[in-house]
Amino acid sequence: MSEEKYITENRKLWNARVPVHIDSEFYGMKDFLAGKSSLKDIELALLGDINGKTILHLQYHFGQDSLSLSRMGAKVTGVDLSDEAINKAIQLNKQLGTDAEFICCDVYGLKEQLDKKFDLVFTSYGTIGWLPDLNKWADIIQYFLKPGGEFLFVEFHPVVWMFDDGFKNIQYSYFNVETIITQSQGTYTDRNAPINNDEYGWNHSLDEVMGALLQQGLRLDEFKEYDHSPYNCFQDMEKEAEDKYYIKHLGKRIPMVYALKAHK
Repeated sequence: MSEEKYITENRKLWNARVPVHIDSEFYGMKDFLAGKSSLKDIELALLGDINGKTILHLQYHFGQDSLSLSRMGAKVTGVDLSDEAINKAIQLNKQLGTDAEFICCDVYGLKEQLDKKFDLVFTSYGTIGWLPDLNKWADIIQYFLKPGGEFLFVEFHPVVWMFDDGFKNIQYSYFNVETIITQSQGTYTDRNAPINNDEYGWNHSLDEVMGALLQQGLRLDEFKEYDHSPYNCFQDMEKEAEDKYYIKHLGKRIPMVYALKAHK
């Protein structure tokens, strides 16, 4: 499959999702505008004190996390595939008086769009599943990091993506053996939203993720798996505490999220 095909279709999908997501309870725009951070405890623990640091934020959607990083004192450059997301991020940046910058392009094409090095590269939750080749992804990360710079990553666990939507059956391989093409109906913030679009994705094992980073010369400093999701974004989830959700019939028996820190 050509890059142009999957990028075009996935951009179309995310452009359609932006207006639905902005107005959703899931993203809590009212509280965000009033000063609440969109970042969760998992990534905040990795980030630590980022005041004065430069951050490249990959695949940031419409900018809430990027602007939350900016509010913490970082100089942020956000990158996303969706031009609708870019437009909303720019609007929010102006509205909040923050100084983040945004670039509309796919991750693999970033070298042609940006000529800077960063203290940190950051990406989180539902990002790498849209990318077929993690060697190219890891190359982008190391290319934009300063010597000694850190890569901070939080992602849904590949075990999660093995299941069907109802988490009843194993439908897909743990390993990246095929392009997963599905008909997207609705979205995780509103299952009944009028969105119908093909989506192209890939599952990436932990071995593939860490192997790609290590091959690019990054060194792993921290790695942790979590038995919960901080987002209520899958079907039939149950809330145990603030920002702690489980698949109701599976409980804490599967890993939901992992986090890692690596340095160049």
